[in-house]
Amino acid sequence: MEKKNELITSIVNKATNASIKTAEEVKKGVKLFSEQTKKTIIEQRVKKYNPLFKEKFKSKEFKLPNIIEIVDDAVRRDIDVCEGAIGWTDKINGVEVLHLYDEFIKESKITFVPFDKCDAVYCVDSFSKNRFINVNNIFELTTNEKLAELEHIAYCLGAKTCSIEILESNEQAAGTTTKVSVKGSYPAGNIEANASTKNMNKNAGKNISYFEGNAMPKMPTLKWFGYDDNIKGLIDMRCSGNNTIKSKVLELSCSSSATMSQKTAIAIDKMIKTKAGMSMEAKSIREHSSRLVFEVQF
Repeated sequence: MEKKNELITSIVNKATNASIKTAEEVKKGVKLFSEQTKKTIIEQRVKKYNPLFKEKFKSKEFKLPNIIEIVDDAVRRDIDVCEGAIGWTDKINGVEVLHLYDEFIKESKITFVPFDKCDAVYCVDSFSKNRFINVNNIFELTTNEKLAELEHIAYCLGAKTCSIEILESNEQAAGTTTKVSVKGSYPAGNIEANASTKNMNKNAGKNISYFEGNAMPKMPTLKWFGYDDNIKGLIDMRCSGNNTIKSKVLELSCSSSATMSQKTAIAIDKMIKTKAGMSMEAKSIREHSSRLVFEVQF
């Protein structure tokens, strides 16, 4: 009888221990499931808001997108996964965009031209990856730079006269007015010229400059036309030593020195939602279809 009672007690104890063990395992399972669910939710929110933190921004692996929008940090101040972030990144029309908080501008060491401004959109300078230009005047700025560079080339090569004509297709030029102000500073000296014309047919602007001329040409500093074979050929002819060329007319396609791609222009349009004036895409198309007629006489 005693052995029978011991057996019953043993069975009861084992059942009790098994129940306790099962309850603990269930409790652990519920806790693990809750933690995994919470982790999944956080991961989904991080993926949704894609915050950018200082550590990643300053890492060697991080590459600055070609478009930056300066925004107020208050936009996402109350979002938990964005706490401590310096902005966020996303893709618009397949183009990566950095939305940078204005309070981090100074520490970012990014140069914004003409100056940094909240809610403004900037596109990267083709020749300086840490310099970004306000999209509202980027085409005017780059056009001025190209015209100034051509005048600089003529000046360095010892030209007496230099004319630069901007040609656009009839569809792009009709009914528009272009104002061009050329200013540039180069090692060879300061250059300044101005032109204001109303587009008629294919003519979208023309500048003529006069120099003293020089029989001792020197190598110009190139930026936009550093890879243009026509320009390099002209420089070679003047700097080869024979110096026999007296005049030259070059027709340069603006598509080879474009400010931005059409894809980038469309992405910017979606960001700034232009209500009046010409869209960035239209400006990009106009630039790609334009030509520069560069004439020099020595």
